[in-house]
Amino acid sequence: MQNVPEISVQDLPADAVILDVREDDEWAAGHVEGATHVPLGEVPQRLGELPDGDPLYVICRSGNRSGRAVAWLGQQGVESVNVAGGMRAWAAAGRPMVSDAGAPAVL
Repeated sequence: MQNVPEISVQDLPADAVILDVREDDEWAAGHVEGATHVPLGEVPQRLGELPDGDPLYVICRSGNRSGRAVAWLGQQGVESVNVAGGMRAWAAAGRPMVSDAGAPAVL
């Protein structure tokens, strides 16, 4: 993948503004509380809906889709950083997740 800025889950600041670019079913199963959800395929047409982050931290399941999003956002002048390892790394680090259904979050 191109050189995109990347950060580990462990190094994410506590006040990180997170954009989750996974699909609806992945988001519903478990996500970072307070994150904004815009599936990768919708990012271009929903650019104006993205949260203000300086930078914006982008996450997906494993880091591939979010890496593509970060590359594209960079071309649009949006400062963004890929969360390495995505939600898999988030879960492995024991970070909290929430689900839409109120059930325990799963990946």
